[in-house]
Amino acid sequence: MKKRILTGIKPTEDLHIGNYLGTLVNWPGYIKDGYECYFFVADLHSLTVDYDAKKKHKQILTLTAEILATGVDPKKCVLFQQSAIPEHTELMWYFNCLTPVSFLERMTQYKDAITKKKENANVGLFTYPTLMASDVLLYDTDIVPVGTDQIQHLELARDIVRFFNNRYGKIFKEPQLKLTEMPKVMSLSDPTKKMSKSGGEKSCIFLADSPKVIAEKLRKAVADEKGLENLRSLAKIFVKGFEAKKYVNNNLKLKEDLASGIADHFATFRKKRKELLKKPKYLEKVLLDGAKKARKVAEKKMMEVRKKVGVR
Repeated sequence: MKKRILTGIKPTEDLHIGNYLGTLVNWPGYIKDGYECYFFVADLHSLTVDYDAKKKHKQILTLTAEILATGVDPKKCVLFQQSAIPEHTELMWYFNCLTPVSFLERMTQYKDAITKKKENANVGLFTYPTLMASDVLLYDTDIVPVGTDQIQHLELARDIVRFFNNRYGKIFKEPQLKLTEMPKVMSLSDPTKKMSKSGGEKSCIFLADSPKVIAEKLRKAVADEKGLENLRSLAKIFVKGFEAKKYVNNNLKLKEDLASGIADHFATFRKKRKELLKKPKYLEKVLLDGAKKARKVAEKKMMEVRKKVGVR
């Protein structure tokens, strides 16, 4: 029997190479490796920060196009929009009623948010980990790919399994983590920080950037010790036959070759993305078809859960 793997990504703005190398690059490989793959657009998770509601639907479709453009075949996986499955939030509520507040208060993501700006720390961000647990446990997931920054959330999901099973009887299994080999991609303008859209256009290389834009951004990239370390790390991935010694005292050549390598790597992606964005109805159908498949599994699981907690 195939092992079921589940992972999602938030729809915000266009994906940058940090997003790609951190998670999306692995998705086609999970399909090829024979996993039963559940991939989702985590739109509910994207609502915990300020956003423009008028742009959200477009962001969801753009992300869907970008997922498909990286080589994910929707016929060989279950690709769906999180909010299309109401069982996610219902299960989260049952988990909220079991999870001690102290467990959520120690979550690093929440603590970071209240440290930076307390008024931005909303209840959605506080209960983000229980929604993540419901995402995972609703589908009897075997394996969850995570980066090191998400290990704490998956451990909480495993704690919630124990809380629930001990109180109501065994119904959930503990998912196993699959630690992704996630290279730390840093900002081009401030290499002491991770590459992030919040750092501005010049700090990121987006997968959809044209070769000209990529070259311009890299030409202006900070090239101090940390900056060069970041550029060399990327060159190991995108420059064929990369040897650091070729670029000693030649930062301009490093930037030029890296720009060329990244542009070539995503050439097919850019073409497919452009074609897919012209077909919004098709993208909506892909998500709808995936939601129908996911809903069957979710509804069956929730029937068991409701009986266990006594509401049915």
